[in-house]
Amino acid sequence: MIRSFGQILIQSHIVINALRVSLVIGMLLNVINQGSAFIEGLTIAWGQVLMNFVVPYCVASYSAAKNEFERNKNK
Repeated sequence: MIRSFGQILIQSHIVINALRVSLVIGMLLNVINQGSAFIEGLTIAWGQVLMNFVVPYCVASYSAAKNEFERNKNK
């Protein structure tokens, strides 16, 4: 039975991996994009901070789910 893309997207191994990726990449993006604001105590754009974690999560989870969906489809 082929699982739907949404079912694959919420599998625990995909979610956990995407969280790990978003944590590392999100921190790196925040250092790059707002490092000086953090260091100098300037105003932080919290929406951008959040998006620096959300976007890598979406990319990692979509990519993993798409690969698994395609692999299952070809069985």
